[in-house]
Amino acid sequence: MTEKEVILTQEGLKKLEEELEHLKSVKRREVAERIKIAIGYGDISENSEYEDAKNEQAFIEGRIITLEKMLRNARIINDDEVDTNTVSVGSIVILEDLEFKDTVEYSIVGSAESDPLQNKISNESPVGKAILGKSKGSIVDVNVPAGVIQYKIIDIKKK
Repeated sequence: MTEKEVILTQEGLKKLEEELEHLKSVKRREVAERIKIAIGYGDISENSEYEDAKNEQAFIEGRIITLEKMLRNARIINDDEVDTNTVSVGSIVILEDLEFKDTVEYSIVGSAESDPLQNKISNESPVGKAILGKSKGSIVDVNVPAGVIQYKIIDIKKK
C-alpha cells in the first residue's frame, strides 16, 4: 500500500522536525527516567506511576513513528511555487462572507499543519477544497453542517 503524500510548507516542515527532535532527545529520556524511578517503587503489577510512564512511552514512540512517516512522505511547497493568481497550498487568502460581510484571512496548508485557531486551514477542509484553484473575485459555495456559506475571494497573497 502506498503511503499518503504529506504536503508541507517550509514552516510546517520545520515545526515537525523540531517536534521529532524534541521527542527523541528530551521526552524519551524523561519517560525512561520516570520508568526507572517507578520500577524502584517495587511491584510493578500494581504501580500506577509505572503504568502511566509506560503509557506515555507508548504514545511518544507512536508519535515518533508518525512524524518520521510524515517527513518521509513530505512534499515541500516552496514560496516561489505559490501563485498569487489562483489559490493553492501556501497561499494566504482573504475571503468575504457574502451573508455577514465579514472578512477573514486564511493560510492554506496541508492537513498535517492545519491549525484553525491560527487561521491555517487544510487544503482538505471544506473551505480549503472549495477555494483551491479559484482566482481573485471568484464566489464559492462551501457546504458546512449548517448549510451553505458563500465566500468571495478578495485577495490571494504569499508569505
